[in-house]
Amino acid sequence: MGVIASPIHTNESPAKMKKVDVLIIGAGAAGMMCAIETGKRGRKTLVIDHAKKLAEKIRISGGGRCNFTNMDIQPKNYISQNPHFCKSALKRYTNWDFISLISEYNIAYHERDHGQLFCDDSAQLIIDMLQGQCRKAGSEIQLNTKVEGVSRRDNGFLIMTGEDEIECEHLVIATGGLSIPKIGASNFGLKQAELFGLNVIHPRPALVPFTFNQETHDKLDGFAGISLEVEISCNKTSFREALLFTHKGISGPAVLQISSYWTPGDAVMINLAPDTDMFDKLKTAKTSNPKQEPQSILAEILPKRLAQRLVEINDCGGKLADLSDKKLRALSDGVNRWQLQPSGTEGYRTAEVMSGGVDTNELSSKTFESTKVPGLYFIGEVIDVTGHLGGYNFQWAWSSGYCAGQFA
Repeated sequence: MGVIASPIHTNESPAKMKKVDVLIIGAGAAGMMCAIETGKRGRKTLVIDHAKKLAEKIRISGGGRCNFTNMDIQPKNYISQNPHFCKSALKRYTNWDFISLISEYNIAYHERDHGQLFCDDSAQLIIDMLQGQCRKAGSEIQLNTKVEGVSRRDNGFLIMTGEDEIECEHLVIATGGLSIPKIGASNFGLKQAELFGLNVIHPRPALVPFTFNQETHDKLDGFAGISLEVEISCNKTSFREALLFTHKGISGPAVLQISSYWTPGDAVMINLAPDTDMFDKLKTAKTSNPKQEPQSILAEILPKRLAQRLVEINDCGGKLADLSDKKLRALSDGVNRWQLQPSGTEGYRTAEVMSGGVDTNELSSKTFESTKVPGLYFIGEVIDVTGHLGGYNFQWAWSSGYCAGQFA
């Protein structure tokens, strides 16, 4: 099936008062998904966005191939102060539903580690598909449109833009979170929630690399560029994925995953050799070959440069025969139980998503409508639901957008 482009306007000239049934602010994954569904129901729908290009976050995601969902979508892969909130939407619009949709458009995809699904070709195919679906449903998309004011009316809402006034019965906020400001991320959705009296869970960067203070940074000197599979733990949660040492700190899938569970002041524990009891290995080597140096034993499991630096950090140079069990234990703990305390993260600049957001206790898990303001809906990343790395956040956009679209 071919992709049909949806009409997009740039709002370069003044327009008369517009009246629509549904106004969706935010033309990203969740916003377009919602517009498709409201349009199918015969609701006159307008989607507006301040960006000049459509769905930039989809376009740049997954290295330009969009990790659009995961083979194993479960509520346990989502973080929220109300862990039950996501269950209904994920059940009503599943990963298989979205896979079926892209299959209709003959968008080829492949599976990577941990069930992650990526386009074989460009992420632009996903954008074109959603845009075509909006057109087919009769929903209009208008870019380069900045919202300057939102007010409640007896019969709905009045939205002021730089050029227009738009009246709508239902208003859907799908503006995303604070992550990746270079593509236009803003706090618009959070501010609107607060202005309407809704509670907002404190937002912070998630799926983001860690940084360290100077003392720890000096310990990691020379590690930049080293990558290996580790098990990383924080606050009773663990992930086994790749870790990458950077010039600023640590990154890689393992670090991005655990960052969503980390709060300032917490330490993270890293097992650099999750399949090896390093103390037992060192003890055995000391008995069988006491003249051997500890770094050569570590280098059987770890990158040579990393093995050498860990021996230096733990002051375990020399021959195994000269090292006490206490020294060997300290070195093995430096491998299997290495504790590091991040000073912070790289922030929203590199964060994949924002955690926190509009309090789910303020929304219906069935409709996504505010329990305080009839006709007001919040969907996608702006809500306090944060997925793990691996396509989970896009699935949340598809699921929340679809479900709200059945009611808005």
